[in-house]
Amino acid sequence: MTSAVTTENSARPGYGQLLRTPGAAGFLLPGFAARLPFGMLTISILLLVQHTTGSYGSAGIVAAVTGISMALCAPVTGMLTDRFGQSAVLVPGVLLHSAAVSGLAALALAGAPVWALALAAVPSGASVPQVGPMVRARWAAKLEGSPLLPTAAAFESVTDEFTFVVGPVLATALCTGIHPAAGLVTEAALTLVGGLVFAARRASQPKPHAETASGAPHASALSFPGLRVLIVAFLGIGAVFGGMQVSLAAFTAEAGSPGANGLLYGVFAAGNMIAGIACGAIAWKIGPRRRLLLGYVGLTAAASLLWTAGSMPMLGALGLVVGLCIAPALITGYTMVESLIPANARTEAFTWLTGSVAFGQAVAVIVAGRLTDAHGASYGFLVPMAATALALVTLLALRAKLAPQTPGRIVNASPSQVASTAPEAGDERALGHRVPVTVD
Repeated sequence: MTSAVTTENSARPGYGQLLRTPGAAGFLLPGFAARLPFGMLTISILLLVQHTTGSYGSAGIVAAVTGISMALCAPVTGMLTDRFGQSAVLVPGVLLHSAAVSGLAALALAGAPVWALALAAVPSGASVPQVGPMVRARWAAKLEGSPLLPTAAAFESVTDEFTFVVGPVLATALCTGIHPAAGLVTEAALTLVGGLVFAARRASQPKPHAETASGAPHASALSFPGLRVLIVAFLGIGAVFGGMQVSLAAFTAEAGSPGANGLLYGVFAAGNMIAGIACGAIAWKIGPRRRLLLGYVGLTAAASLLWTAGSMPMLGALGLVVGLCIAPALITGYTMVESLIPANARTEAFTWLTGSVAFGQAVAVIVAGRLTDAHGASYGFLVPMAATALALVTLLALRAKLAPQTPGRIVNASPSQVASTAPEAGDERALGHRVPVTVD
């Protein structure tokens, strides 16, 4: 009877079944409240610094420093979280972030020079709470080996995209309607309150892994080659986000309709959300590695056409297609962490991927901005094309590195432990699934 029920549920994974997971409601709502400020941070800095300095270039520098600092420090936060637990890292993290952002706002209002603002942006970005990866780690702990994992990854992707739709709108309304610093002040307050409430939900937190079963400290998630390949893929995805942000703004400005920028980016984001919802509702018949490769081929092809757009309707249509192609690659990459990385390093793995998107986005903003200034808006779209093409070549060349690890593998395990966890030939449970599934 149990086998029959498991087979039926695995054949029809859906959001209703996912949200009925015991204990999920306890961390989902606080998790959303704690990650919403992340979507407000960059635009709040841009608007405040532009107001106080009168320069979009200076504002872009400060925002880019924030993003790069976050990308570089996120894996450290993830590693500490895996070793000491989410609450132990999140509570001091949100306190530090709120203080750092408040300090940045105060410096900007005081008319501090750009170098001082850039310096203050370092702790503001480095201390960004990694709530998204922590939520994903909670799903991975609860659903380990379950066919609902792709659905959970899709749900989180849609949540992220919703955050990046609502966050900038809220921040813009606060900065333009109340005070130029209102966006950053609200971001700091929401981070503090939401982060502390999320940290208090201890029952669903993954167990910390300070040591392996052999007593040795566990290695970094980066030591697994599959994660390094996924990082390259996610850098390409981040470059799409960054290149689109700059190039859409420049394109609409050149066309004499700067207000259309929000509409075009909304169409792009809507495509991502629609595809994300669909990905979570499909019972996939092909393995995740093949899905990732096929999804990335589609993303590269779509991104390569952006620079050919000669009108806003055409650019909107191409942006929608690009958005539709991002979600399958992004969701599949997050899903693969469960099979590529052991449980004692998964939060760090998720932060590497999240940080890779942020880093790719920050670099793309700078490169696309320079190309746009020098040659026009269409040239900024060459950044998503080049970045995805390079990432696709890497994925194809190193696809063998994306083969799943054996279940229960322990980082730095002894030879006897490895032997005890290795699957037998023909073992259908080798990937940790409850029923046989198609693999590459």
